[in-house]
Amino acid sequence: MLNSGQKNYRKRKTRRITVRDVPIGDCSPVTVQSMLSVPTTDIDAALKQIRELQTAGCDIIRIAIPDSDSVEAFRRIRAETDSPLVADIHFDHRLAIEAANAGADKLRINPGNIGSVGKVKEVAAAAKDLNIPIRIGVNAGSLPKDLSDNEPMAEKMLEAASREIDVLLETGFEDIVVSLKAHHPVPTVEANRLFSERYGFPLHLGVTEAGLPGEGGIRSAVGIGTLLMEGIGDTIRVSLTGNPVREVVVGRQILRACGLLESGIELVSCPTCGRCKVDVEKIASEVLERLPKTDKHLVVAIMGCEVNGPGEAKMADIGIAGGDGFFLIFKKGEPFGKIAEAEAVERLLKEIEGLIL
Repeated sequence: MLNSGQKNYRKRKTRRITVRDVPIGDCSPVTVQSMLSVPTTDIDAALKQIRELQTAGCDIIRIAIPDSDSVEAFRRIRAETDSPLVADIHFDHRLAIEAANAGADKLRINPGNIGSVGKVKEVAAAAKDLNIPIRIGVNAGSLPKDLSDNEPMAEKMLEAASREIDVLLETGFEDIVVSLKAHHPVPTVEANRLFSERYGFPLHLGVTEAGLPGEGGIRSAVGIGTLLMEGIGDTIRVSLTGNPVREVVVGRQILRACGLLESGIELVSCPTCGRCKVDVEKIASEVLERLPKTDKHLVVAIMGCEVNGPGEAKMADIGIAGGDGFFLIFKKGEPFGKIAEAEAVERLLKEIEGLIL
């Protein structure tokens, strides 16, 4: 019910490419990506993780291709899932060509280690024949060695991307996506701003090697969120250590916070203060744990006192505002009744279920 401002969002228009059946660019919805963390050759584990990522809401999944055995495993994985799959290639351009022929929906190459101009052109020719896009994935930690250490990091990242773009364009290949990532948000944001001023290719946003979910999620939110709020970015990947499902959860939370995702349930709860006479943390935690999954967008507010409680609850689809051992309940902006604190969780969940149906 609360208007996030999505309709006022002015997204930079970029070239449209398609990864299997998922569009990127040209003002398409911003998509969420992730990458398998299990060995590609462990096919059962890979397929299990793909299913988990799909359930979490992942739009595009990347898979590491470090050797020829991984290419064969990729081929078998491709046959077992309809998810858009990206082959992640470093060092050996031949693996990119093999992965393309094994069914990759997109290739990712790193200009810092993929090799000579001739090798890149061979990859471009294969991708063009199969009508699949290429992402030029620039990472601050693996830039071309001839770039000066004295040059600002953002400018070095832009130069690395520009060189590879020029090579691809020389072959007539234009289905290009670019990413420019560092482990810190500041050079990441600077590089992507510079790129968006010069080029109209779609941008894949991310803060690489962001870290564990706590601090890494914050770094990612700052870097990705800043750019998205400026209208820059077409697809995102949150890079966190551990289970990649958490990357998808955080990615979707970033999109929702930027007003770019209006699906699922958004829980709002107050930080509490000395006025609060109900256990907001306990109630909010239990509600969050038991929230049903849905594509319908709902805002649920759990507020502790009379200062902001009634107003926030009114702006939510369903909300409660605390008193002394009780809550006032609001539905679609209107007062709906009064409930005891002990009844709050079950009553709120019941009302949420009713709004979903």
